[in-house]
Amino acid sequence: MTEFSPGSALVGGMLLGLSVSLLMLLSGRTGGISGILGGIFGASKSEWPWRVAFIAAMAASLLFNPILGLSEAALPNYSLTWLLAGGFAVGVGTQLANGCTSGHGICGIGRFSLRSIVATMVFMLSAAAVVWLAGGAYV
Repeated sequence: MTEFSPGSALVGGMLLGLSVSLLMLLSGRTGGISGILGGIFGASKSEWPWRVAFIAAMAASLLFNPILGLSEAALPNYSLTWLLAGGFAVGVGTQLANGCTSGHGICGIGRFSLRSIVATMVFMLSAAAVVWLAGGAYV
């Protein structure tokens, strides 16, 4: 992550904002990714298609950077053990916070939810602490 591309960051942020705004406008639901993904497994037949489409569109978006000639995301080479541990920690955190960074940070703050503002502050402070403890090795 040595290069910052404000253009792709701006476009990505606008697409995120547009997608969660449309989701709220059209269905009355917030766009927290952990809730959308987790809901796939217990979703009713009417809920399942939009959830799968949302996750599929997110996965497909990984193809757009190389296609558009933008810089590719940094994909560090971590062991499967570290990836599983990180995934588990994120899962536990989303359960404890009753939502994920996208749900609280994008949708919750936009709705002026105090719970989301506090949760996002905890997410950001935790991330800063991890970078500080790791000596900036992951920046």
